Amino acid sequence: MPENLVLSSEPLAFPWACLDPFLFCVHHNDRFPAGNAAMGPDASLQGRDLGQDFAFKDGWNMYHGRSVPGFPQHPHRGFEVVTVVPQGLIDHSDSLGAAARYGDGDVQWLTAGKGISHSEMFPLLRTDQPNPVELFQIWLNLPAAQKMAQPEYTMFWSSQQPRLDSSGSSFTLVAGSLDQRQAPPPPKDSYAAQAKSELLIAYGEIQPKGKRALPAASAGVNRCVYLFEGTLTLAGQTWKAPLRLVLKADQAVDLASEAGAKILILQGRPIGEPVASYGPFVMNTKQELMQAFEDYQRTQFGGWPWGADDPVHPRDAGRFARHPGGREEKP
Repeated sequence: MPENLVLSSEPLAFPWACLDPFLFCVHHNDRFPAGNAAMGPDASLQGRDLGQDFAFKDGWNMYHGRSVPGFPQHPHRGFEVVTVVPQGLIDHSDSLGAAARYGDGDVQWLTAGKGISHSEMFPLLRTDQPNPVELFQIWLNLPAAQKMAQPEYTMFWSSQQPRLDSSGSSFTLVAGSLDQRQAPPPPKDSYAAQAKSELLIAYGEIQPKGKRALPAASAGVNRCVYLFEGTLTLAGQTWKAPLRLVLKADQAVDLASEAGAKILILQGRPIGEPVASYGPFVMNTKQELMQAFEDYQRTQFGGWPWGADDPVHPRDAGRFARHPGGREEKP
């Protein structure tokens, strides 16, 4: 195996560093306690910086939530938000009037396009036991030609995503193809919908003494392996979590583990356009960025049709996705 297979390595920080076409990635893994009547934590919130709680006190955060953990309404423009939820539930509400409750393996793919506001709250439904929530949130850039696309979201229910079990490993395929299996089609305006993107999003676990084969992609593609638990052996070296490995994409590789590992794989051909970003907006120029702020201040991206900035759905709602216009789907 070539020595230059690993192009670089670095410890994981918050957020995880990304390469074009990805912009941002975070891994939330909260061990929330039992819930109360309002679907918030049945625990004291004293000592927490409510509205800005990222201290991981007692193994969980309230984030920007004050009674229910999560992220009350906030805007986006110019990119896509891919939210992968291996465990727990998220309540989505947005400025288009759409709503959803998803999780336990589901993925929401939100094309912010020309502008949308949404909230992401973590309802703690169980009152007699803990409510763990684990998710990856990945920001995928949009090319200039699609930055002002119509906003929409697509739901990939857990049953729609291929499970890849081989050689002592088990992975879920969110985007792209692997082992001659294909993930669900991405939204039409997504960079992932372009074959040239060679986009791949997959996450999973390698059992002790197992391995995960990654075939060669094309030269010029960016390939990142995020090792967030355990150890990996490749290129004659063993790597210990938590770290990011940037791999040479045009060579096949076996990701092996003696003790077991949990990883996320993000791969794609760079869009190669200028990036101007600030907070929730990602455009190509500073002028476009300033316009995004002006547009949001003027229009609120359609307004906010909910009675609160942090809405949660009824406790018994189950998993569902309701789209603008009223079309509803369930797993």
